[in-house]
Parts: sequence; C-alpha cells; structure tokens
Amino acid sequence: MKVTIADNQDLILKNKIELFFKNSMANRKDTGVCVTKDIMSVVTDKWSLFVIYNLGYYQTLRFNELKKNIKGISSRMLSVTLKKLEQHQVVHRKVYAEVPPRVTYTLTDFGKELAEKAVDLNSWFLNFETDENK
Repeated sequence: MKVTIADNQDLILKNKIELFFKNSMANRKDTGVCVTKDIMSVVTDKWSLFVIYNLGYYQTLRFNELKKNIKGISSRMLSVTLKKLEQHQVVHRKVYAEVPPRVTYTLTDFGKELAEKAVDLNSWFLNFETDENK
C-alpha cells in the first residue's frame, strides 16, 4: 500500500500531539499544574485578548488609557484581568515613585510572542493574511 502526502501529514500531526502531551504530563508531575491549561484559560477569557492587543499595539499604557481603549470593560474587571496577566508573566507592571503614583503596563517578551501568535490564530480564523504574510 502506498503512503500518501495526506497520510504523512496525519502521522506528523499525530506525533506532534503525542509529543506535546508527553511533555505536558511531565511538566504537570513536577509542578502539579498544567501550565498550558492555566495560560489558555487566562488568555481566552472575555477581556485578556483586548488587553494584550492594546499593549501589543501601543506598547506602554496606563490603566485609564487601557480602560478608554477597551469599550465596555469596568475598572474592576480591567484590574482583575491585569493582575491575572501579570501573575502569568504576560504583562509587566511598572510603578513609578511619584506623587501621585504612576503605573504603566507593557507586555513581557512572552506576552509579545503570545500576542503575535494570537493575531496569527485570529487571522487564520478570519481567513485573511497579516501584512507580514503577504
């Protein structure tokens, strides 16, 4: 029986998924948590992608600037979302020793990479290319 390109692609995908789950389970045994599940639950909530996209586009924003850019988000929900993203090292919070205190938010290197992957995934969902892929 002849192996087709489609069969090879299915086998490659199967091997990739198997390797992912083996590594994921190994990490879970060490820490007791599934890092992928934790990160995905944070990123895929209602507001996180809006925060990530805004910080990816503007680079550095203050709390009220973020709130103004994200229509419909309450101050409390923005605060909770920023704390979760900071805890998962997606967002960096910088406090300046000034009166009144000034706080800015930026994406970490991981957050920048995450934003890029999220844009690619959303572009794939919407079936159009970003400028980089043209």
